[in-house]
Amino acid sequence: MFVLELTYTAPVSAVDKELDAHVAWLDQLYAQGVVIASGRKNPRDGGVILAVADDRAAVEEIAASDPFVIAEVCEYRITEFYATKTAPALAPYRQELP
Repeated sequence: MFVLELTYTAPVSAVDKELDAHVAWLDQLYAQGVVIASGRKNPRDGGVILAVADDRAAVEEIAASDPFVIAEVCEYRITEFYATKTAPALAPYRQELP
């Protein structure tokens, strides 16, 4: 599992111009089962996405396709972790340590 932390590199006004495209991009990832949670940070200087993928390279490719990245209004920090314990609703995403 991966935590994708977005940090805005442009004023929020520039981010807002790309917001509809970013949300549509997220909607596609939700439909594919890749993203299981997302939202803005508070204060609003970026966001967080919780994603499921086979490997880091796949997640890096996904992040590179974000309209925010294409418009150069954010950068990503990607952290991989093993979800060995979850809430019951997230049980399908539990992982074993390698």
